Amino acid sequence: MTSIARSVSLFKRFQIARDVQLISIIRKMSTKILDIDTPIVPLTDAHRFISDCMVAVGTPKKYADILADNLTAADYRGHYSHGMNRLDMYVRDVQGGLCDCKATPSVIKETPATAWVTGNNGLGAVVGEFCMELAIKKAKSVGIGMVVAKESNHYGIAGKYSLQAIDQGVLGMSFTNTSPLMAPTRAKGSALGTNPLSLGAPAAGGDSFVLDMATTAVAVGKIEFQKRKGQPIPEGWAQDAHGKITTDPSVAYDAKRLMPLGGSEINSGYKGYGLAALVEIFCGMLGGSAYGPNIRKWGDSSKKADLGQCFIAIDPECFAPGFQGRLGDLLCTLRSMQPADPAKPVLVAGDPERLHMEDADRAGGVRYVEDQLNTCRELAKKLHVKPLVPA
Repeated sequence: MTSIARSVSLFKRFQIARDVQLISIIRKMSTKILDIDTPIVPLTDAHRFISDCMVAVGTPKKYADILADNLTAADYRGHYSHGMNRLDMYVRDVQGGLCDCKATPSVIKETPATAWVTGNNGLGAVVGEFCMELAIKKAKSVGIGMVVAKESNHYGIAGKYSLQAIDQGVLGMSFTNTSPLMAPTRAKGSALGTNPLSLGAPAAGGDSFVLDMATTAVAVGKIEFQKRKGQPIPEGWAQDAHGKITTDPSVAYDAKRLMPLGGSEINSGYKGYGLAALVEIFCGMLGGSAYGPNIRKWGDSSKKADLGQCFIAIDPECFAPGFQGRLGDLLCTLRSMQPADPAKPVLVAGDPERLHMEDADRAGGVRYVEDQLNTCRELAKKLHVKPLVPA
């Protein structure tokens, strides 16, 4: 639960440091936990359940807890597509021999500022934590650290690693390539992944900027989540097998042709396409991992993922003095701008997640859709672990 505690600490410091009136404005747009008729699940029990499931399939407790930290942090921050929703996939990959849950990452070669790492086909969350910690160490020594990994697996939310850097007072960036799910602009088929990227930067008084985004219109998990809820997806998220825009989450999920960030070409979708290629260059090209259409297809249980990932840490003290103060001032300026709609105040990257965490704290946990709870019940029965216990 270390990462959750750090997130809570950051938010509490944020509350104390910011102007009371400004906080009041931000809270007018509260990001609620799921408004559904299912019981509240305490995050501590969600963490326990995830760890128990991974231990049951042979994962060392230390690594199981790292993964549980990762997934519960995603749910706590409101990224339900990358939290408990992903547990079944991790279990299947380990049981199917596609991921070595006992593997430890290792450095292949390095310089004072860089490192090339092999994840040895281990859990992505373990690889990611190792690589960002190494990047932070290098940044504190020489000002910047860049670590690129191959032979990794799905590493959760990209922002998890940016937060890891913020906790050490440095800027953090993380990138990962993924299964080919994006249909490049003008293309009928898919060739690049959702290829998320994140930048986290510490600001004065415990405030921070935390950008965490897919380079597709949405992550595939968002479509999967709409499918679990039985609700349509907005236009511009995905295409069907014929290259036509669809609002049916099942059709979109099966076709695996997500649209780039921006959507169609006329709406600048080519920019999202370009960003996805940028991530691929940092990860697949520099890391020597599988890349683009060569990465295993989403849901393919016949071969290993061999994902490439990139982690960058930057010590702001190596540049102009007063970085955190200037960033804090900018964030406050943006938040205090007059909104076009009074009911929707201006937010900055990381605010929706902070608001969701506050709401989860008030509720005593989070809610999962019934379909997700059914999956958890099946896992508990299959793996002979204690089921989730509602509050």
